[in-house]
Amino acid sequence: MSVPVVSVFGSSRTAPGTPAWKQAEAWGRALAEAGFAVASGGYGGSMEAVSRGAKAAGGLVIGVTAPDLFKSRSGANAHVDLELPAPTLTGRIERMLELSRAALALPGGLGTLTEILVAWNLAYIQRLQGEPPFPVGVDAAWRPLLRPHLELSDRELDLLTFLEDPGDVAAFLARLHAAE
Repeated sequence: MSVPVVSVFGSSRTAPGTPAWKQAEAWGRALAEAGFAVASGGYGGSMEAVSRGAKAAGGLVIGVTAPDLFKSRSGANAHVDLELPAPTLTGRIERMLELSRAALALPGGLGTLTEILVAWNLAYIQRLQGEPPFPVGVDAAWRPLLRPHLELSDRELDLLTFLEDPGDVAAFLARLHAAE
């Protein structure tokens, strides 16, 4: 893909007009304005909001859906330019990460947490192999859950960039461009 892609993970339950919706829409807009295409799960909630924001800023929107898994969902949201169906949940996450140069995670639930953990583990494995780790930015709301404990140390935690505000998102995107 000629335009670099960033995957955005977030809740399917986010309602229009809520602060979480506005945040997702702003992240989508920021990504498109910075020259990135957006990949998401392609359905509603935060996925729709980030798609809407990216589309409004002239960006390319990719929806990696899982129609066999989510039979009650009628297809990708109206802002998706390219729908890429995946056969399974793990296949969906893997496809999103394969397409992307980085991942961002909005607030969400179990699905979003699963996506964060897969992206984070990819970054961890890459670093173990001496490669640059996959960039993963997560909303600061995840910090209490993703803190060092059990066998997690600060070294593993530093693979995540916690994003407190729009300035942090802009800095994260600028670092992606600098790494090109």
